[in-house]
Amino acid sequence: MFDVKWIRDHPAQFDAGLAKRGEAAAAARIIGLDDARRTHISRLQEAQGRRNAASKEIGAAKAAGDEATAKKLIDEVADLKSFIQSGEAEERRLTDALEEALGAIPNMPYDDVPVGADEAANVEHHRHGEQPAFSFEPKEHFEIGEELGQMDFEAAAKLAGARFVVLNSSLARLERALGQFMIDLHTREHGYTEVSPPLLVRDEVLFGTNQLPKFADDQFHTNDGRWLIATSEIPLTNLVREEIVDVDTLPRRYTALTACFRAEAGSAGRDTRGMLRQHQFSKVELVSITEPERSLEEHERMLACAEEVMKQLGLHYRVVVLSTGDLGFGAHKTYDIEVWLPGQKAYREISSCSVCGEFQARRMNARYRHADAKTISHVHTLNGSGVAVGRALIAVLENYQNEDGSVSVPNVLAPYMGGVTTLAKP
Repeated sequence: MFDVKWIRDHPAQFDAGLAKRGEAAAAARIIGLDDARRTHISRLQEAQGRRNAASKEIGAAKAAGDEATAKKLIDEVADLKSFIQSGEAEERRLTDALEEALGAIPNMPYDDVPVGADEAANVEHHRHGEQPAFSFEPKEHFEIGEELGQMDFEAAAKLAGARFVVLNSSLARLERALGQFMIDLHTREHGYTEVSPPLLVRDEVLFGTNQLPKFADDQFHTNDGRWLIATSEIPLTNLVREEIVDVDTLPRRYTALTACFRAEAGSAGRDTRGMLRQHQFSKVELVSITEPERSLEEHERMLACAEEVMKQLGLHYRVVVLSTGDLGFGAHKTYDIEVWLPGQKAYREISSCSVCGEFQARRMNARYRHADAKTISHVHTLNGSGVAVGRALIAVLENYQNEDGSVSVPNVLAPYMGGVTTLAKP
């Protein structure tokens, strides 16, 4: 969310940033809403001041025996009270209208973000490793899992419908091993604090991390007014909502391994086979809360932490910078890590690392106290996947598959697999 004063001071820059994202100009509309609110508040304050003055004048008129003037003043005060009562409701309406308009506007892209309409304009940043070579035609993950007898989409459909999966035996253990490996890496080597957060949250928490109101259809809503989290970014970032933290406690770095739930609205017909696009999946999330001067440095650090997962798993990947047309709603800039999937013969996203500046902090009212103990500013927030566990499972299956249908277990996962080095059909 934006500071209205900044928009008033930089209307051309604001509209230019929206134009890069393919959004219509909004400065004039926002300023108009703010003007209407300011004008009304000024009238309300004038009415309150006149009411107070007239109330005193009534007493003076009565003391002087001027009943006609007193009666006129009493009628005036009654009219003012009526205006003030209705005016307070109108002030709330105008404030809500301004906040609703601000809440629907995406973040501004940084100047180094490539401008483009969609993912076709994303720019490759760098690659790591080489695509693996096979002496046979590599299969896709769902073919491997089903032939192992350990990936069952039909059973999941009986239980929950489409876009769910039942994993069993060594494949279920491999998924668990991946999540544990990632969370251990980030806590032991990268300095993140592990958190076990609620999976159900309130409206204002989703608003804080910009899932509401724009993306309500992408969320699962419970019948008691809560929401299932689409990512643990939501509760982790909101740990500092409505707080003023001391600068010497920053940066705060949180990580969590949780189930995530997405309605996948608008994805009909996309990735219908396999585990790539599920309503429920596991993900290790990384969240950082920093002071503004360190957020860009923290963005690069977060990307490196996510990349280390890929490197230790021995997976080939590339990093791309998302274009303005592919940029998430709350992000200034985003790096995507795309893993190579031999079965698909394509790169697929496995992690997104975004810097959001103070965009989310304003929605959460999350601030920090400077070292002078007087100055207070909004924190900067960052989030990234460290990484998506289900997609890491897909990548391991496709990259470590063998011609006989078995799958070798990456060395780094051996401590988590109880001695199992190969997944094979029983």
